[in-house]
Amino acid sequence: MSATPVIVPFVDLSWQHEPLQTDIEQAIKSVIERGDFILGHALSEFETAFARACGVEHGIGLASGTDAIALGLQACGIGAGDEVLVPANTFIATILGVIQAGATPILVDCDPDTALIDLNLAAKAITAKTKAIIPVHLYGQMVSPGQLLDFASAYNLLIFEDAAQAHLAQREGYTAGSVGIAAAFSFYPSKNLGAFGNGGMLVTRDEAIAKKVRTLRNYGAPSKYYHVELGKNSRLDTIQAAILQVKLPYLSKWNRLRYQAAQEYDRRLQPLQSFGISAIANQSGTGHVYHLYVIQISEACPLNRNEIQNQLAASGIQTGIHYPLPCHLQPACRHLGYQIGDFPSSERLCDRILSLPMYPGLSREPIEFLSEQLSSLARVVSI
Repeated sequence: MSATPVIVPFVDLSWQHEPLQTDIEQAIKSVIERGDFILGHALSEFETAFARACGVEHGIGLASGTDAIALGLQACGIGAGDEVLVPANTFIATILGVIQAGATPILVDCDPDTALIDLNLAAKAITAKTKAIIPVHLYGQMVSPGQLLDFASAYNLLIFEDAAQAHLAQREGYTAGSVGIAAAFSFYPSKNLGAFGNGGMLVTRDEAIAKKVRTLRNYGAPSKYYHVELGKNSRLDTIQAAILQVKLPYLSKWNRLRYQAAQEYDRRLQPLQSFGISAIANQSGTGHVYHLYVIQISEACPLNRNEIQNQLAASGIQTGIHYPLPCHLQPACRHLGYQIGDFPSSERLCDRILSLPMYPGLSREPIEFLSEQLSSLARVVSI
């Protein structure tokens, strides 16, 4: 039996890359001609440009967003014996970064409407060992900067942002990466700003933190063969930086197109709320950059999430689940000591959420087709 042809892909990067192909090829050629493949000129240029776009002074290109968390926390003085508040509803990389820094992640449940960390619950998890909070700007929506700053001030905590899904997201006059002492970004290919491979960045306004991360990423060496820290090899390749530098000027436009696609989804899916299907709440307005467009399928829906996903796939529509198993129930996290039922909102979301296709260039027609398919499924089964 032949596979169902894909009519609506989950992600389509060709719309971004094809118009920039000549510029990208020239950028790669320039790096090849210079021969500075590691810590080269294009990396320095991109670090400066991306940090400036985030509203801070310093950017340090790293091998991944996970390393940006681990090395960033280490540079902030967070390590063994320290606790860091982390949302239970996140990708496991957030937790791995804390563990790799030597600290202990303390998980906190999420708001069931926004899927973001619940700061009221976070306050109840604070102990004498708590030194920082990592707000994850999930799906492209920032955690409220005002609430975060008040929270951190009240409990004397560092704010270290996980902005891996929130490139240039905005809320309350802040840009993602400019709220806390530092922030981690990922440039995984499908991100709003994606490389042609792995990559990440730490951004900060603190010069001392920037200097230490630059040392840590390069074997702990501030200068060649002189090692003052127990660092690692974690450097954003110059070729990847050159590619990202070509794409960066288009990021704001691409984010606006994502937002417009999300508005079209909102409009077409609104009637399905009566069938138990609703979008994750947007409390950021146009500042939401929609790395993902996520819906919830509640118990009121006549079909469960897996049935809907399978039916959409049969119609040629690709979807995803971000994420199907909460971090505290991952086998790798058993040592943290959490059990089923510890974070009910996060666990419920993992059973109910479905990510719909989202990328710049997603036009009205595929959104209309998907919405009609979803509506037809809900209505037919309800009869």
